[in-house]
Amino acid sequence: MGTTPKNQNSIQKEIKSRLQLGNSFRHSVQTLVSSSVLPKNTKIKINDIVILSVVMYGGETWSLTLMEVRRLRLFENRVLRRIFGPTREEVTGEWRKIRREELNDLYSPRLFRVIKSRRMRWAEHVTLMGESRNIYRVLVVKSEGKRPLGRPRRRWEDNIKMDLQEVGCGFMDRIDLAQDKDGSRHL
Repeated sequence: MGTTPKNQNSIQKEIKSRLQLGNSFRHSVQTLVSSSVLPKNTKIKINDIVILSVVMYGGETWSLTLMEVRRLRLFENRVLRRIFGPTREEVTGEWRKIRREELNDLYSPRLFRVIKSRRMRWAEHVTLMGESRNIYRVLVVKSEGKRPLGRPRRRWEDNIKMDLQEVGCGFMDRIDLAQDKDGSRHL
């Protein structure tokens, strides 16, 4: 199951199908993830290897909107809550699910860091391909014709620029990233 580029910059169906596949894989390893015998670091490795790799397949080409980011975060938090289990209130002694802030203290979410690092690697790869390749034209070249009213959709290349700014390399673009092999591996 691969990803299919569309003429619209909408990946809602793609993310929905990825999350459904991730849920089916999560249910298949449910007994392992919710087991009290396995240590939490083993459960996290199962999550990273089995579940998140299915969800993130093709993620390097995604231009995520805020709604899609929210859906992916909800999925990751749901899986992490299953791994860490409920917690007991100290005062009342009642069980409750772990809050998002507590999850972030226990485990730093990896989903978006991995997507961003894959996106930067893919940007380097696409840039080195050259302008004659179709994938380069699909991901980088601006479309011709009249654009619809409203704010333009975020492009893949815009995401690369934002990712580079987040890691402190806002002065670089994808071409500089591709030419600086040592620097791109460091990022």
